[in-house]
Amino acid sequence: HRRFDYRPKIDPYCQARYTFCPTGSAIPVVKEEDVIEVYRLQAPVWEFKYGDLLGHLKIMHDAVGFKSSLTGKNYTMEWYELFQLGNCTFPHLRPGMDAPFWCNQGAACFYEGIDDAHWKENGTLVLVTTISGTMFNEMAKWVKYDNETGIYYETWTVQASPDKQSTVWFDSYECSKFILRTYQKLADLGAVFRKVQTNYTSIILFSGEPIYLGNETSIFGPVGNKTMAAAIRDFYYPFKPYRTVGEFFVDLLKIIDHVILKRQFYLFYNMEYWFLPMKFPYIKIVYEEVPLPVRSKTSFGV
Repeated sequence: HRRFDYRPKIDPYCQARYTFCPTGSAIPVVKEEDVIEVYRLQAPVWEFKYGDLLGHLKIMHDAVGFKSSLTGKNYTMEWYELFQLGNCTFPHLRPGMDAPFWCNQGAACFYEGIDDAHWKENGTLVLVTTISGTMFNEMAKWVKYDNETGIYYETWTVQASPDKQSTVWFDSYECSKFILRTYQKLADLGAVFRKVQTNYTSIILFSGEPIYLGNETSIFGPVGNKTMAAAIRDFYYPFKPYRTVGEFFVDLLKIIDHVILKRQFYLFYNMEYWFLPMKFPYIKIVYEEVPLPVRSKTSFGV
């Protein structure tokens, strides 16, 4: 997943149904001698609206919590879409614009407090390690860098087959990946993690070797490939926000025709378009263990 030099300004066209990080605040500088408890937080996606519905499908959202021993204050840190999941997964086809329009930025959110009920009721709130104030402050500097350079959300993992050793063509870039990066940074700084099983959700597309198509300019520009441009727009059209039940089922049939019958998928990744020759079982949601990291031999201790 590509890193960028800066975060672009948000286009006013991109609108979120729910405000991104409404109570967000800057990460505080804590005293070096502080002892910070670190908690693994996980709950079903959109738990605040649908309860445990998506939890039954193991579609989970991840975050990390902190508790200061000196002040007693709790904090939550997470990373998610600025304009909700649908906008990050599929583009808008705007009138008068040839190229699909993406509202796919993601970012870190840090705020005071841990909503115990939210994480405990249908999910997880468990202590995973303890760190020093010095390590917390170093982590905060890394979060700033990570947030300024890793700016685009990516829903899909794309791999060659369901086999665990299969080739991964594209890796996702979403909430769980941010938590995994955070844990690894803490391990590099000297954190020693407890023996806790940690599982994460991945939405996987199965594809043969991807075919590079080009970027927005080379496909949709004045001298672009009109046939390819039309095929990409045609693919994305059924994924538009739905207005009626009838439209939903018509568009669902079009999606099945593209992805399963014709075995076609167009992926937008790192600002470029790729064609995926889809393979059975086409798509799968997995909830697999990714162990907590082991402390780096070159790190410094708590």
